[in-house]
Amino acid sequence: MTSNQTPSLIHIPDLAGKVVLVTGSSTGIGAAVAKGFARTGAKVAVHYRASPDAAQAVVAEIKAAGGTAHAFAADVTQTAQVETLITQVVAHFGALHVLVNNAGGFERAHLAELTDEGYDRMLDLNVRSVLSASRFAVPHIKQSGGGSIINTASVVVRSGGSPGASLYVGSKAFVEAITRNFAKEFATDGIRVNAVAPGVILTPLHRNTSAERLEEFRLDIPMLRLGNTEECVGAYLFLASEMMASFVTGQIIEVNGGQVMP
Repeated sequence: MTSNQTPSLIHIPDLAGKVVLVTGSSTGIGAAVAKGFARTGAKVAVHYRASPDAAQAVVAEIKAAGGTAHAFAADVTQTAQVETLITQVVAHFGALHVLVNNAGGFERAHLAELTDEGYDRMLDLNVRSVLSASRFAVPHIKQSGGGSIINTASVVVRSGGSPGASLYVGSKAFVEAITRNFAKEFATDGIRVNAVAPGVILTPLHRNTSAERLEEFRLDIPMLRLGNTEECVGAYLFLASEMMASFVTGQIIEVNGGQVMP
């Protein structure tokens, strides 16, 4: 650490100056990850769909700490908007090195309640967005000399989730499966593809989860507590860094307090 750095900076030299797009980064894990990359000296594209104020607050916090960030709006369920998002990020920063596919959502619906509309909403948000963003980002990452794609999965792929979460569980299983496939497809392009699978992390995703249910989760975790967003950041930074993870691809990093141990 140099004399003009503050303790909040994260010293990962190979990430400094890299351009990182984090989808769904106005709140929750995405916001924490965006700030984490900024603390390494990376240039961060903060993406949002319907929360411009929250996204601008993330950008403002990054800039106040001496970092570089810009907010971009897009509905990642719409392929054309994803293509435009990638184009705008590259036009603004001049390159793209790391894509974090973090945008996602959850709707509870038991099997008898499933509708085609609900299916489309969940799969478009949790799956189509990953496919589209990766599709349009890969040529730019390749042109930048290689880099990394990091997808956000979930502990539910191994735990099975809770009743009514079938679409969410299935969509995150899809994300993990294509992570491994993309790792093979893009290996020779110098692009590593991995995923982070958070456990029960206190984010807006759990805004409708009852206190009783959260307590059940807590008691099922060996560390006897729920996670926070900052505790997910290190896994993303590790996977993005060539210095630390140059031979790591096709892997799922679990961040769940020991709740599930594959």
